[in-house]
Amino acid sequence: MRSYQAESQGAIDFAKAGKPDNALAVLEANNSDKDLLYYLEKGQLLQLKNDLPASTNAWLKADAKIHDWEELAKYSPDKLLGDVGSFLINDKTRRYDGYDYEKVLLSTLLAVNHAAAGDWNNARVEIKKTHEREAIIAEFRSRTYEKDEEEARAKGVKTTFKDLKGYPVETLDDPEVLALKNSYQNAFSHYLAAFVYEALGEKSLAAPGYRKAIELKPNSKVLEDGLLQLDSKTSKRGMTDVLFVLSSGLAPARKSISVPLPIYRTGFTAVSFPVIRADNSFAPAQLKLDGRALGVSTITSVDAMSRRALRDEMPGIILRTTVRAVSRAVAQKQFSDRDNNASAIAGLILGLVTVVTEQADERTWSTLPAQIAIVRASLPAGMHKLLVPTAQGQEAFELKVAGAYQIVPIRVMGNQVYFGQSAL
Repeated sequence: MRSYQAESQGAIDFAKAGKPDNALAVLEANNSDKDLLYYLEKGQLLQLKNDLPASTNAWLKADAKIHDWEELAKYSPDKLLGDVGSFLINDKTRRYDGYDYEKVLLSTLLAVNHAAAGDWNNARVEIKKTHEREAIIAEFRSRTYEKDEEEARAKGVKTTFKDLKGYPVETLDDPEVLALKNSYQNAFSHYLAAFVYEALGEKSLAAPGYRKAIELKPNSKVLEDGLLQLDSKTSKRGMTDVLFVLSSGLAPARKSISVPLPIYRTGFTAVSFPVIRADNSFAPAQLKLDGRALGVSTITSVDAMSRRALRDEMPGIILRTTVRAVSRAVAQKQFSDRDNNASAIAGLILGLVTVVTEQADERTWSTLPAQIAIVRASLPAGMHKLLVPTAQGQEAFELKVAGAYQIVPIRVMGNQVYFGQSAL
């Protein structure tokens, strides 16, 4: 029943202040059990430090846990679909397997780490894993939604979040959220796949990646240019195709809010549901490279993906919450109908347990960025001067360019810039 958002806020505050070592210390202090979220957060904080080997190692441990989920999803899905504790106590009792967009972004960010270190072959391994992961998620979610619908019909439960009085419907009915095909596929993952294949000389695999990115993010010139230039590109001696991966902000947190729920024959009872507010953090509109302004193209909103994930999950959340609320209300009424001290005490205890446990599950990968943008440029090998805007100015970095292809990760968090430059 931990309050994960409260725990993670201390680490986030240190990261925003440019103190990743302090953030890592907070993470260690709050996690005696090394679960999936611990390794997800640790890998991100280590990437901020530009310690790519340690970041990759932490993320691979997280990836192993997600692989366990994938094996169950493929061969024993019923073990994941049924979770008694979440019906009786709280969704926080459910094993945290990561949201679908987190699973996909993990393998994507692992590919970024490998490519940034010049290890294109291992980047390709992660790209292939991303495609396979998306297929597993698609199949499993289809079963999940079907099972929730059947159970809701059997129990006579309405599972539309628009029926919840007091719930901020606009956060999930946002046009940006509704425009997404699903919560886990994103343009950046597929554009990165195409870039990696292109760097390895596999143009026949790069083209579908660019096309899929365009499908997921239509009318984006930078995505269309990637495909158009693929066949027309000729290698230029001494020039490097550089992809700047510019991440900004923080994926919005899940918060628990209380809304009244009508319970048959017992009146209304207060229950909790998760809500996600849109992120409004600073995101750079351009980079300056050797005095030249380069426009930034945001191609993936983790903010919107997280809200789409919640929108898709709400029928199941409402079903489980309603079943819990009805069970507790019936039990309390039975205690109150019995005129004896033992029943009164039992009813009081049940009421206290309800107050303590009736909170929405707030767990998320809190150090993920809110937005992922890209800038692509052809640069001569050697040293270059890069200026990255922040909310209160700009920071300067020396960029070393080498090789035929290069990926440079940059993270902006408020006034702090983390610049990923590996030894090439």
